Amino acid sequence: MTANMIAVVTGASRGAGKGIAIALGEAGATVYVTGRSATGGETPFGGSVDETAELVSRAGGTGIGVVLDHADDLAVADFFADIHRQHGRLDILVNNAAKVGAPAQGGFWQKPLDTADVITVGLRSHYVASYYAAPLLIANGRGLIVNTGHYGAVSYHQNPAYGAQKAGADKMAADMAKELRPYNVAVVSVWMGGLDTERARAYLATLLEDKRPKQKRESPQFTGRTIAALYEFESMMALSGRALIGAEIGATLGVTDIDGSRPLSDRYAMGDPPELHRSLTI
Repeated sequence: MTANMIAVVTGASRGAGKGIAIALGEAGATVYVTGRSATGGETPFGGSVDETAELVSRAGGTGIGVVLDHADDLAVADFFADIHRQHGRLDILVNNAAKVGAPAQGGFWQKPLDTADVITVGLRSHYVASYYAAPLLIANGRGLIVNTGHYGAVSYHQNPAYGAQKAGADKMAADMAKELRPYNVAVVSVWMGGLDTERARAYLATLLEDKRPKQKRESPQFTGRTIAALYEFESMMALSGRALIGAEIGATLGVTDIDGSRPLSDRYAMGDPPELHRSLTI
C-alpha cells in the first residue's frame, strides 16, 4: 500500500468495522477507528475503539481510537477537522457505522420503533461522514469512499429498515461517485456476505444445530483486504458508482480470506447489485 496511507473506518469497535480496520492496518495504513464504545462494556459483544486501534497497530499499521457518536453531526465535523489539521488529506473513508438492534420476531409494526434508527446511524451518518471527508479526499488527489453493503438491498433481510438503509447506501454511492469523479475520488458499496462477527456468533448459538447456516462465513478482515486491494487497483475509477459483491471483486483482485480461502458469492441466491446485470469483467 502507498506509504503514509490515512484511512477512517466508522463503527469499528467490533464486527465488520473492526475487521476492516485491522486489515487496513496489515497494509500499513494509519487508521482512525471510530465508535461509541469506550470500554467494551457498552454491549454484550464487547469491543472498544481503543481495543481495535491496538489490533491495527499490532497488524503493522497505526491505530488511533476515537470515541464518536455518528448521530452527532457537530462531533463528526470536529473529528474530520482534526484530521485536516493533522494531515491535510485523507485516502480512504469506510462508512460502516450503523445502529442495528437485536433480532426480533414479527412484522415491522411489531418490532421496537428504534429498529428504524439504522436509517439515521447507517444511512444519514454515511452522508454526513462523506460530506466532511470529501474535501480531504479531493485534496489528496485520489481517494476512495466505501459504504459497507449487503444483499439486503435487493432481497429481504432482517426488516424493511435494514433493506432501506442498504439500498439507500448503494444509491448514495452511485450519486456521490458522479459528483466526485472529476476529482479522482471513487465511491462504491461493497456487499459483504455472512460475516463471522461477535454478534453473528452469539445469534447462531441460539439456533438449533440443524437450523444454523452451513456455508462458511467470511471474516470481517476479508472486506478490509478487498478495500485495500481496490484502492491500489489502477482501474479503481472504472468501478466508481457501483455496488460490488465483495466475494467477486475480491476474487478479481486476488484477495483471499485470513485462512487462505475465497468466499463465495451469494448473487444467485440473494440477488444482483442494481448496477451489475452481468458478471464483473475488468
